[in-house]
Amino acid sequence: MESLAGRFILLWGWRRSAVAFVAGALAVLSQAPYDFFAVCFVSFPVLVWLLDGAAAERSAKWLHRLAPAFWTGWWFGFGYFVAGLWWIGGAMLVDAEDFAWALPIAVVFLPAILAVFYGLAAALARAFWSDDVGRIAALAAAFALMEWLRTFVFTGFPWNPIGYAAMPIPLLMQGVAVVGMPGMNALAVFVFAMPALLVGKRTIATGVVLAVLIVAADVSFGYLRLGAPGAQPVRELAVRIVQPAIDQVQKLDMTSRDEIFRSLLTLSSATPAPGKTAPKLIVWPETSVPFLFTERPDALAAIDELLSDGQILLAGNVRGEGQGAEARRYYNSVVAINDRGEIVDAVDKVHLVPGGEYLPLADWLDEIGITRIIAMPNSYSAGSERHPMTVVDGLKAAIFICYEIIFPDEVREGANGADFIVNVTNDAWFGDTPGPYQHFRGAQIRAVESGLPVVRSANNGISAVIDTRGRVVDAFALNVRGTLDATLAIPAHAEPPLGTPARNGLIVMLAMAAAGIILNLVQRLRRA
Repeated sequence: MESLAGRFILLWGWRRSAVAFVAGALAVLSQAPYDFFAVCFVSFPVLVWLLDGAAAERSAKWLHRLAPAFWTGWWFGFGYFVAGLWWIGGAMLVDAEDFAWALPIAVVFLPAILAVFYGLAAALARAFWSDDVGRIAALAAAFALMEWLRTFVFTGFPWNPIGYAAMPIPLLMQGVAVVGMPGMNALAVFVFAMPALLVGKRTIATGVVLAVLIVAADVSFGYLRLGAPGAQPVRELAVRIVQPAIDQVQKLDMTSRDEIFRSLLTLSSATPAPGKTAPKLIVWPETSVPFLFTERPDALAAIDELLSDGQILLAGNVRGEGQGAEARRYYNSVVAINDRGEIVDAVDKVHLVPGGEYLPLADWLDEIGITRIIAMPNSYSAGSERHPMTVVDGLKAAIFICYEIIFPDEVREGANGADFIVNVTNDAWFGDTPGPYQHFRGAQIRAVESGLPVVRSANNGISAVIDTRGRVVDAFALNVRGTLDATLAIPAHAEPPLGTPARNGLIVMLAMAAAGIILNLVQRLRRA
C-alpha cells in the first residue's frame, strides 16, 4: 500500500492531472443511478495522496505554493462534473440544427466552472495540511464549505454533492435530518478519504475508529428512525400524478398542442384502480399545458368538465402578464384550478435555470448574435416570492418547479408552513440518462431534510410519492405513460430531530476545520 501511495505522491505534470481526472470521474459511480458508493473509498484516498505530493518551492509566495493543490483539485472536479453532467448536452440536441453549437458549453464549460470549487477546496485544505488524520479533517471541512458555496454562488448549482454518495438508500439518508447537507458532505469526505491513512503508522488507529464510529452512528440512527413507529398521519390525501411521457420534440411542435392537451385530460379522467380512492388532488408536470390559458378559455372549460366536486388540479403552465409582445412577461408556473374551471392560485418559478430559462447578460449577447443557449419557447421572468398554495380541505402545498428542489436552503424556507411538497419537472429534455435519476435523488433527500412528504410529477419520469423518510411510496419509471394514484400521509408537523440541521451541519464542518488547523499547528511546533 505504501508503494502504491508513493507512486501517486510522486506523480507530476500531466500524469498527476490525468490521475486526478480519472479519480474524479470514477467517483460519479457513487451517484444515482449507479449508487456504487464504495468507489469513493478509492477516489478520495487517491486525491489525498496526490495532494500529499502537490508541493511547490518553499521560496514561492503563499498563493503560488497552493497552485499545485488547486490544479489537482480542479482536475478531480473536472472529471467528476464531466462524467456526472454530460447528459445536459442532450438538451442541446433536441433542436440540434440550431443549438448543437452550444454542446461544448454544457459538457465542458459548465464542468470547468464547477471544478473551480473543488480546486479551491483542495487548495484550502492544503494550506492546513499535515501528515496525519488532520489533513483528512481539513479536506472534509474544505469540501463541505465549497459544496455549501455551490448552493448560491453564480446563482447556485448544487448538483451531485459528495454527501449524496453516502445516501444511496433511505437507511443512510436519515442523518441529513440531523446535520443537513453541510454535515453530510463533511462526514462523507472524512470517511471516504480515511483509507489514505493506511500508508501511515501514527494515526491509522484514530482514523479507523473515527470512521467506524461515524458509519455506525449513521446506520444505527437510520435503522432506529425507520424502524420506530411513526406518528399517525393527521390527514390523508388521495393524489393522482399524471405522467404523460411526451417526447420533447413533440412538445416543441406547435401543431401537437391540442393532442398533448387531450392526452392530459384522458389520463386524468381514468377510473381509479380497484382498491384506490378517487383523487382529490391531480398533479400535472412542469409546462405540461402547451399554451397560455388566457389565449385558450376552452381549455379551462374542458378542465371544468374533467374535475369532480371538490377536486383540485395543479398544472404546470407558462403564465403571461402584460399586454403586447414587448410588454408581456412570461413565468414558468404552477396554477391551481378548482372544480369550476377557475384559476384560484399560481406559484411562479423563482430560481430559473441560467441559459435554459433566461440568458445572463442577454442584452450584450444579443448584440453578438447569441439569443438562447437551450431551445426554450420563451425567456422567463423569475417569480418574486414563494408561498404555500392551499389546495384541498385547507392543506397547503409548497411548490418547487424543476431543479428548485435541489436547493436545501430554498426548500427549507419555501416549505415553511406547508403540509407537503409538490415538485413538478420536465426531465424529457435529457432522455434515458442519469440526469432524471440524479434529480429524483435530490427530491428524496429534501423529503428527509424537511420532514415533509413529496408529490413529484415528471413529464417522463421519475414521478413518485415520497414519504418523510425518503422512502418511495409508489413511482413511475422513465418512459412510462399513465396515472399514479396514491394516498399521501400528511404529518402533524415537520420538525427534524435534534435541532436545526443547518446549524448542526455548521458545527460538524467547524469541528472538522478546527481539527485540521490544530493538528497542522501541532505538526509545525514539533518541527520547529
